[in-house]
Amino acid sequence: MDPRPDGSQFNQSPPPLLVAASLVAVEGLMLLVLAGLEIASFSTDRIGLGLTTSAFFLLYGVFLLWSAWSVSRLRSWARSPIVLSQLIALGMAWSLHSGGADWAAIGVGVVGVIALAGILHPASIDALADRPRD
Repeated sequence: MDPRPDGSQFNQSPPPLLVAASLVAVEGLMLLVLAGLEIASFSTDRIGLGLTTSAFFLLYGVFLLWSAWSVSRLRSWARSPIVLSQLIALGMAWSLHSGGADWAAIGVGVVGVIALAGILHPASIDALADRPRD
């Protein structure tokens, strides 16, 4: 039973917000894969670096997955970490481009721009607002 008088549904996420959340979830999953690869490549020479790097990838990946899930459930707090992560991704894309890895730079940059566009779309902002705009 829907208690809203106008009959609108709860958690009606707009498509741009769902696209952004989906891309952020993919980023989170990729960070979990990187954590696994880092754990798999442990060596006794660099155990401290391997542990801290894999822990960072693991925690950051889980946090991005949680943020993606939360923003798709219209939790407005999750917008800020997602925007920050995408801005970091754009900086990383620039760094990859400067380092000669253009194919990776394009992939990271395109995902970052699309996720930013989705999270900052007017329909997404309205959906995450405490009160919708008039």
